[in-house]
Amino acid sequence: MAATTVRPPEVLHLSLVLGGALRDSDGAKLGRVDDVIVRLGGSGYPPITGFLVTVAGRRSYLPAERVASVEPGAVHLSKAKLDLRPFARRPEEVLLKHDVLDHQLINVEGARLVRANEIELARLEGWWRVVGVDTGARGGLRRLLPKAVGRRIASGEFLDWASVEPFSGDVPAVRLRILHPKLAKLHPAQIAALVEAASHEEGREIIEAVGADSELEADVFEELDAQHQVEFAEGRADPEVAALLTRMAPDDAADLIAELPQERREAVVELLAPNQRRKVRALLGYDPAEAGGLMSPDFVGVYRQATAAEALDRVRRTTVADELLASIYVIDARHRFVGVVALAALVRADPEAAVVDLEVQPIPSLRAEAEFEEVARLMADYNLTAVPVLDDEERVIGVVTVDDVLEVLLPKGWRRRFGLLGDE
Repeated sequence: MAATTVRPPEVLHLSLVLGGALRDSDGAKLGRVDDVIVRLGGSGYPPITGFLVTVAGRRSYLPAERVASVEPGAVHLSKAKLDLRPFARRPEEVLLKHDVLDHQLINVEGARLVRANEIELARLEGWWRVVGVDTGARGGLRRLLPKAVGRRIASGEFLDWASVEPFSGDVPAVRLRILHPKLAKLHPAQIAALVEAASHEEGREIIEAVGADSELEADVFEELDAQHQVEFAEGRADPEVAALLTRMAPDDAADLIAELPQERREAVVELLAPNQRRKVRALLGYDPAEAGGLMSPDFVGVYRQATAAEALDRVRRTTVADELLASIYVIDARHRFVGVVALAALVRADPEAAVVDLEVQPIPSLRAEAEFEEVARLMADYNLTAVPVLDDEERVIGVVTVDDVLEVLLPKGWRRRFGLLGDE
């Protein structure tokens, strides 16, 4: 959770404004305040840009420049003449009651979903702005009590507005440009956890926002559970799904394809890039509960007679994910597995030293048909973070990593179950 901040002076709670009177410059009541509109996307705290009001049974928009003051229970006009306009939401505007109050927000700093039980306003730089949200029980209690009593209840769990971001299906697409840079600061697993904890519409908004960066979108999909992967892939056309899968790791792509309806799988596979298509087809041929179905076909192999410099050059040129490069797989002239050499050992070695003369570890290996229990036991017994999978000719065809095993072992919904999203 973001750290509690010092509140600016003249804090006013939104609940004390909503339902309050709209009064003219002489204090006479003209109508009722229904909602408060703020503009997002600028620097600093979002300013109030207008109010939704009801006057003589007609709901209208009141621009902020026609308001003299805002106080508990009332909004006062600056002029006697009332000039109301039809409301049309402008880009980057949200309605605090309709879009934010009682809705979930993304606490970007804490990578959590929180609920806005109250919204805090303060007068800054000559006008009222949103400065924070109250996510605690006190905020909800304040709204249940009469305003004269509720205003005496202090804020509970206050979050600075700069650390949160609201959802709204009604907000124009321009809002996604605001959300994306904030989400881009989070790890893909944190973003996936937010999607899994959110409603479908909220999750869709997050996915759309990260979609501005296709690589980040693929990373997030890799972290989603199967149910949410399918949920956000099934509404896309086959070429769109294939484009997403091409950017995913082959094993993750194969897992997602296996979850698609049978009638779509082959059509999507045919649209993959050739190299990805070959890897995915191979993985789909294995039982998902065995080593072949768990492994990634991406790894770096070098011949035993190669020099350390040549091996490092191969590492530099590979597109294999960083987490799969801790160990380099050493093979002989017939491509048979010899052992592994640590990347750190290659970096420290004399560039002209032969790989076989370095500290090559003859670690145990698996066959593709090895059952999950055997995979887990082998990795636990030998304290391995990765284990090679060999074919009948002792050639490496893939690698099972510890995260592949953990994904099977951990229960569904484990992020929420262990409180990583702030759920009780």
